[in-house]
Amino acid sequence: MNRANPIRHIAERASAALAAGTPSMDAIINWLRERAPAAQLSANSRQIARGDVFFALRTPHGDGRAYIEAAIIAGAAAVVYEAEDFEWDGRLTLPHLAVSGLLAQAGTIASTWYAAPAAPLYSVAVTGTNGKTSCTQWLAKALSLAKCDSAVIGTLGHGLYKNGLAGSFTETGYTTPDAISLQRSLVSLRAQGAEALAIEASSIGLAEARLAGLHIDVAVFTNLTRDHLDYHGDMVAYGAAKRQLFDAPELAAAVLNLDDPFGAGLVPYLQARNPQLRLLGYRIEGAATLPAESHISLLRASHLKASHGGTSFHLDSPFGTGLVKTQLIGRFNVSNILAVLAVLLDKGVSFSKALAIVEKLPPVAGRMQLLGTAGHVMVVIDYAHTPDALEKTLLALQSVAQERGGQLWCVFGCGGDRDPGKRPQMGKVAQLAAQVVLTNDNPRSEAPSSIIAEIVAGMDLKAHIVEDRANAILYAIKHAGDHDVVLLAGKGHETYQEIAGKKSPFSDEEHAALALATIATNGNMKRGN
Repeated sequence: MNRANPIRHIAERASAALAAGTPSMDAIINWLRERAPAAQLSANSRQIARGDVFFALRTPHGDGRAYIEAAIIAGAAAVVYEAEDFEWDGRLTLPHLAVSGLLAQAGTIASTWYAAPAAPLYSVAVTGTNGKTSCTQWLAKALSLAKCDSAVIGTLGHGLYKNGLAGSFTETGYTTPDAISLQRSLVSLRAQGAEALAIEASSIGLAEARLAGLHIDVAVFTNLTRDHLDYHGDMVAYGAAKRQLFDAPELAAAVLNLDDPFGAGLVPYLQARNPQLRLLGYRIEGAATLPAESHISLLRASHLKASHGGTSFHLDSPFGTGLVKTQLIGRFNVSNILAVLAVLLDKGVSFSKALAIVEKLPPVAGRMQLLGTAGHVMVVIDYAHTPDALEKTLLALQSVAQERGGQLWCVFGCGGDRDPGKRPQMGKVAQLAAQVVLTNDNPRSEAPSSIIAEIVAGMDLKAHIVEDRANAILYAIKHAGDHDVVLLAGKGHETYQEIAGKKSPFSDEEHAALALATIATNGNMKRGN
């Protein structure tokens, strides 16, 4: 399989399926109704209950057909499977249906089976290397504050915001769940009262058609920087995956980061493809302006002022002008908030109400999350795990450290079994901090020392190396001064650490809180005294 461009491969398979006379959508649905009329659908053999239908999907990173027998043992009533390069085992006598190009069709099949659960929802999908989680969480909270209870699906799981308050979240394990799980989640969220949806659209999710069958009203693009090249192969294929979101036929509006070259490049592409599409762009002072003929509603932030308590800026837009106050730190968060404002304003929320709502949005868990008390070291937890995200986070915290009269620390590692090319780049970027502590992220099957060595290869300055992440966090907080800022980067909200194929409970927040409490109790530990 051509791993360098899975998007093209999936599209080619779907076209080939039509040519080969694969069952029509109506035929597939009728087949399911005849054999399992009350079934739930699932693409995960571990989640199959008695009477369910198992969808054996083949993706560029795994083949669900290897788990058909496991699904049958779990009680599957029928199996729908990818037909290409596969022969059904005649010993398995339960109902089974071969479908060519199943991966590309699974979302539409599931949406049809579950009576299009997303159809009544006002749906916003956010794609980009960084910022998806923050934008979707803020959008869901903001829409609920605008009297539109909103579901959110993404890295933190799926849940519902009502009147600005988040309910319980269910973990999915993926930024964008598989197409069938997504539709099942929407059924549940609709039943809980969701009127809107904010969903993270990852490049891999788009490449694997996980959003197929999902009605999307607004698509948001945040940025494009290096990530997931172990999957896509190169930046061209990575960008092509992101662009797929904007090809949704029912799309009514697109919100684009015009400070990003790829985002600016989407403007002529979308204008040529769909002249009726509402285009909104956002930028921060200093970026190049668009040609006058672009016909795009522009939100522009200027006069940024940062402090320990957040960032404020002046906003100029066709919807109004005024001072925007936020609880957030970092220029990149100004960019993310502009995306949120663009969606709110395009939906018809008044300018004054939109600004009032934005002021109520707190940092998202694991995204520039602050710990510590006044007069003591400030600890910041952030999910930054790409060179660009780490650079932007460190630049934002440099000014905070300077304002506090202290220095900046950075504790981070790189994930194993992922794009190794970014490791020296992240080492180079980490030198924006005065002190760097290299440690484990999720080394997975790789040797931690080898990953750290690849990070060190990009550094000119000497780093502290403490492989055990809990000890690394304690080391940095113990040795930092009261005015210093300590960034714990890479894992953010995660509650596990994967080493040698085993996942164990681990939380940066819990270990940082423990270190802070230990030092507060035993002041003589500070700075090694």
